[in-house]
This record gives sequence, C-alpha cells and structure tokens, in this order.
Amino acid sequence: MHDWFQTPPGRTVIDWERAQFDQAVADVFGFNAVQLGLPDVDGLRANRMPHRWLALDHAPAEPGAATAGKAESALQRFALRTDFAALPFPSASVDLVLLPHALELNADPHATLREVERVLVPEGRVIICGLNPASLWGLRQRRAHLFRRFGVGELFLPDAGEFIGYWRLRDWLRLLSFEVESSRFGCYSPAVRTEKWLRRFAWMDRVGARWWPIFGAAYFLVAIKRVHGMRLLSPAWKEAPGLAKAPVSVANKVHLTLD
Repeated sequence: MHDWFQTPPGRTVIDWERAQFDQAVADVFGFNAVQLGLPDVDGLRANRMPHRWLALDHAPAEPGAATAGKAESALQRFALRTDFAALPFPSASVDLVLLPHALELNADPHATLREVERVLVPEGRVIICGLNPASLWGLRQRRAHLFRRFGVGELFLPDAGEFIGYWRLRDWLRLLSFEVESSRFGCYSPAVRTEKWLRRFAWMDRVGARWWPIFGAAYFLVAIKRVHGMRLLSPAWKEAPGLAKAPVSVANKVHLTLD
C-alpha cells in the first residue's frame, strides 16, 4: 500500500484524505486518540488531544521512512506494534479512533471493528476511509483482475486486502450501535495513471459531488458510538417544591356546628 501511495493516483487519494482528516479531527476533544495503521497519513496532526498514538500491525519502519525523507511526525514518535483485534487499551478508554484503510488491509475487519467499539468511550468517534469498489477506479481494478486470468493486464489499485463497499460498511457499523454522523466521497477522475491526465480531469472532482456523489474513488465517514439506555445527567438548577408549599385538598373538609 505504501508503494502505491507514491504513484500519482495514490498521491491524489492521500492528499484528499489528509485534508478530510484535518477538517474532521480539529474540533474533536478528549484525552486519548489512536490511529490504526498507515503512517503515510498523519490523521491526528490537526488534533489537540494530549495523548495520541499510532498503532501498527507490523514492525515500525525506520524513523522518517514512511514520509520519504521528510521530518518525522509527532505521531510516528509514539508508534506501537499490536494486533488490531486485541488493542492494548482498557474498555471505554479512547475518545477517537482513526482507521485509514485499516479495515480493507486487515485479515479480519469484523474483529478490528468490534475491538474499536470496545475501546471507544460512549459518544466516542471512529473515522474510516477506504477505496470505493463502486467507482471508475474500482471498475478498472475488476477488469484488470479479469484480464490477469489470461496473463495480460496490470492492476490499477493495490493488490492487497479486500475493498469494502460504503453501504456494506454502514451495515457493519449499525450492527455495532454506531451512528454515522457524516460521510463524503472524493477523487472522481477516471482511472488514469499519469499526473498530467489527473490534472486534466481535475474538473470532475469539482462537479462529482453534485452529479455522481457516491462514485468517488475514495470515501470518508465519521461515526459515533451510541450506548442505548445511557442518559446524561444535568444539574438541578431548581429546587424541588417542599411539603409546606404543596397544595392541600379541601374536597373532604368537615364543617362543625355548635348548638
């Protein structure tokens, strides 16, 4: 996946995703935030939580390797190696979890999503981005898989993991009591490989959200963990009426007369 992000289509996707993460996490408050996988996307760089970690399911790369010679990000300095289906965090202890392509690259995305639900606090947020199989890029990938059966053709997208459709992912989230707060698609240009042709089709990114909104090459969604039966307590600003102020019924009042 890292090698594909160095290609012109990959850079287009990762630039769009970075912008979406910066916008989505800037106003999310709490104490603990975790990004699972893909250090190429520093999704927490715009977030201000005091504790931020990068969790990898493989050995961390050399410092700065993921950014191709650039300065090491603050997130990379707090990288840890773990199984995404067994995160080293207590239940209900994390306020924000980022999954940049972590589900589609994981052998058991269901277990990863269940683990995310476990570690999130009530009303905590999970942010997920992935490649959309129902797009022009996904169509070219399926065609390439067909041609490879005859020994011809070259894949356009990474040959790793399984791409998860947007609506399929929403069903998974609903089963785990997540509520999708917002979602969007991006990268509407045709499946071309060169930066020159990607720039020529840049106008499609401007009109795609209006004319074919669910066919972008990448999707991005924010979901909130809802806990059924939980009620937020508010301060009692008004005192309960005392017994002395309670009205007294006079329906059964007895009248005495003296002879």
